[in-house]
Amino acid sequence: MDKFASKEEKVHYVFEHIAKRYDLMNSVLSAGFHKRWRKITMKRMNIQPGQSAIDVCAGTGDWTIALAEKVGPTGKVVGLDFSQEMLKYSYPKIEKAGVEKQTSMIYGNAMELPYEDDTFQHATIGFALRNVPDIKKVLSEMMRVVKPGGQVVSLELSKPVWKPFRALYFFYFYKILPAIGNLASRDSISYSWLPESLTNFPDQQELKKIMEDAGMTDVKVWNFFGGICALHIGKKPVAKDSRHD
Repeated sequence: MDKFASKEEKVHYVFEHIAKRYDLMNSVLSAGFHKRWRKITMKRMNIQPGQSAIDVCAGTGDWTIALAEKVGPTGKVVGLDFSQEMLKYSYPKIEKAGVEKQTSMIYGNAMELPYEDDTFQHATIGFALRNVPDIKKVLSEMMRVVKPGGQVVSLELSKPVWKPFRALYFFYFYKILPAIGNLASRDSISYSWLPESLTNFPDQQELKKIMEDAGMTDVKVWNFFGGICALHIGKKPVAKDSRHD
């Protein structure tokens, strides 16, 4: 894979190098819609004060902060990322939002979450699942650390479901968007990764099946903008009461 030994090594390079411009470029490349999609997702999650959540591949902390605002000072939110540069830009944002009490940002691997089983009520991953080395492993880890009855949430770029629109979108995504990103970031590798990351990423129904195969139940899917972005929410099953067996 180019000069990189693995997908993980390449992704790490990309995010270490775009960290400074990450927030600005997200807004430019999505026309600001990523914020709207996250707000809709938060409403569907129905998070309550005092609950707990882990935001996997948290980056510069935008979703982590949104979760922390919902759980309030009596709740607990962890943002985890494997890029120290991305995490560095989250700290002043957390302080500005006034959610330091309930928020922890940690360096860690999404493939091996450093928490016991059944720790959190919510586990989220935003615009990052396509970047991980093993989608199934990360989703399984997210479900492992979620309490029975809790939810695993993925908000991710996807593939338009209407074929004529898909062709137009792919032209933009593969040809125009990387050129804009590379020009702004002055890095030919980082934003060429965007289309590469989506090429082999499962579509909406395939991802739903992966979540179900990981053991999740009641997996629901919502498409935004005809499938440019997709929201998946799955539940961790509640074990049957063994006392009645």
